[in-house]
Amino acid sequence: MAKIQMKTPLVEMDGDEMTRILWKMIKDELLIPYIDLKTEYYDLGLEHRNETDDQVTVDSAEATKKYGVAVKCATITPNAARVTEYDLKEMWKSPNGTIRAALDGTVFRAPIQVKGIDPCVKNWKKPITLARHAYGDVYKNTEIKVPGAGKAELVFTGDDGTEIRETIHTFDGPGIIQGIHNTDKSITSFARACFSYALDTKQDLWFATKDTISKKYDHNFKDIFQDIFDREYKEKFEREGLEYFYTLIDDAVARVMKTEGGFIWACKNYDGDVMSDMVSSACGSMPMMTSVLVSPDGVYEYEAAHGTVQRHYYKHLKGEETSTNPVATIFAWTGALRKRGELDSIPELMEFADKLERATLTTIEDGKMTKDLALITSLENVTVLNSRDFVRAIRETFDAM
Repeated sequence: MAKIQMKTPLVEMDGDEMTRILWKMIKDELLIPYIDLKTEYYDLGLEHRNETDDQVTVDSAEATKKYGVAVKCATITPNAARVTEYDLKEMWKSPNGTIRAALDGTVFRAPIQVKGIDPCVKNWKKPITLARHAYGDVYKNTEIKVPGAGKAELVFTGDDGTEIRETIHTFDGPGIIQGIHNTDKSITSFARACFSYALDTKQDLWFATKDTISKKYDHNFKDIFQDIFDREYKEKFEREGLEYFYTLIDDAVARVMKTEGGFIWACKNYDGDVMSDMVSSACGSMPMMTSVLVSPDGVYEYEAAHGTVQRHYYKHLKGEETSTNPVATIFAWTGALRKRGELDSIPELMEFADKLERATLTTIEDGKMTKDLALITSLENVTVLNSRDFVRAIRETFDAM
């Protein structure tokens, strides 16, 4: 059969460790045999980021703006141990944080539900989509390790010379300070992305922060959301029979456990990071989660919503067999290919993405799966496959379809 032709390249961001190994398997077995795959390739592996002083990450974000669609492999955000392990010039920042800041996007994550992998929360019948603000807060923080007694102050100096000064704390000994920020522009983009996505997907929208404690920082998020909703989206939501409401993060966590799902839960950056991990784990496994970064300009970056699977990678280097789940990485590729097909009017590419996703889920439902799923499935007499054999089993299912 002739391969499906692409018109515009995808931006391809390669990554680290075990997910990098899976990345190549997926391309070789599930994509290249069927698609004349056009990508603009960026190596975001930690060694190459170090060689380029992390310029490659910035370049990949700019390319994403140019082409409109990107697909990203999981990458390492180095800590002190990684600096030593990889002999890094410095502790480079999170690639995801850099890309999210460049695109000013919102991350939407939802669990991939499949027969035989039942949510731990038994009343969850539909996926819960996490909308995570993708700029600022702890991910763009400034930190100081306080050496001893003294006064810490928060100071803002305006361009006109005006000064606002608040005492953070008077230390009587060593401690730590963290400064975080956000911008009204980014929060506004976040709000509009959430409201638009709710209308597009016909889902109710929740938003939750801790404004009772953070009476200026978190309350600013709440006020901006409410103002934009009232001015731009309230009537549209009413026409579609959809609901938007704000609640404290504490109450949201309690309420979400009692719902059937099927809504969007918007959270600040760190809250969204943690809560999406909770939802994905409760629905089966971290690799069973889709993730897409959407910018206000209509730029899309698809990725796997999990780490680089370091433990499996070290086993792989020793020649040992691994059973690493590639589903989220496959769905990152299918999401990007579907969007590319939609933007370029290539229905065959969109159909391919749909079919590959069905083949992936059908393979699991037929009892062929990786170890992480085999440990929690309600299916009987399942076959546990290693990473490569699972990918090949998906290809067999795909070809049979």
